Amino acid sequence: MIAKPAEQTSLCGYRVVQLLHEAGIPNEVLQFLPGDGAQLGAVLLRDPRVAGVAFTGSTETATYINRQLARRDGPIPVFIAETGGQNVLIADSSALPEQLVLDAAYSAFNSAGQRCSALRVLYVQKEIADRTLSLLTGWMDQLQIGDPMDLETDVGPVIDAESREMLERHIKLTSKSGKLVHQCRPRWAKGRGHYFMPAVLEINSIRDLPQEVFGPILHVVRYAAEDLNAVIDDINATGYGLTLGIHSRIADTAEQIRRRAQVGNVYVNRNMIGAVVGSHPFGGRNLSGTGPKAGGPNYLPRFATEQTCTINTAAVGGNASLLTLSR
Repeated sequence: MIAKPAEQTSLCGYRVVQLLHEAGIPNEVLQFLPGDGAQLGAVLLRDPRVAGVAFTGSTETATYINRQLARRDGPIPVFIAETGGQNVLIADSSALPEQLVLDAAYSAFNSAGQRCSALRVLYVQKEIADRTLSLLTGWMDQLQIGDPMDLETDVGPVIDAESREMLERHIKLTSKSGKLVHQCRPRWAKGRGHYFMPAVLEINSIRDLPQEVFGPILHVVRYAAEDLNAVIDDINATGYGLTLGIHSRIADTAEQIRRRAQVGNVYVNRNMIGAVVGSHPFGGRNLSGTGPKAGGPNYLPRFATEQTCTINTAAVGGNASLLTLSR
């Protein structure tokens, strides 16, 4: 295995590989290869010794990897991709306001919104929209932005200057057609980092967002109860399908949304992040991922090739098949 981390996380990736080596994985089995993704990818993806790729990152990069692998001669390699999404939480008028606000804020702003499963768009039924926004903005004013090593910190920095600049451009651009409802005040502990204050933008529809905005920005859309199916259709039309949240005390409504939504993971009356690998199978569909869910029962065999041996022996009463897995 070759472990290639993102350029911004090379030291973290190196430490993980060190720990795995200390735990007993031989050096010749697990190799650490930091560097520029475009340069290394151009070499690795065309090498016939690479039997498969497991990738976490943007949909655009996953599409590029898929095309490069498809151009190779020889055996078709395995490709497992975990990408982003326009993750939505739908809240109807029966939702508990305090629980809704806490779960929405945690899902949108924890880890500075830098999770593939993080909440991007909150659809809230118009009858409770004003109260929800009032509670949400009040809660945001209590957030402490700063160094993640400080126990008082709620939201840390974004990963680099480029990400912060992208978020700032998005705020300016979207505010022209939408409305900047609230942005946290700049109070943080001393420390270096590329800080972006969490913000809430009100927009007309998820259709107003051409792509995922990776960071602590929550977009809010008001909807009418009779338009619920149209809302779900708009969400499906984005092409993404990673996570979806539902806040409702009406079981039939939650089931209606679950059945219609084309997503990999649905969370009902809870936050949308923090799936525990090995306990909560996690993964998307459509533009948000390929293959079995990480942590699910079918994930590990995806990395293996099946070999079936069929024998005809009277001693075992006829035909018998033996299934083995090889790397």
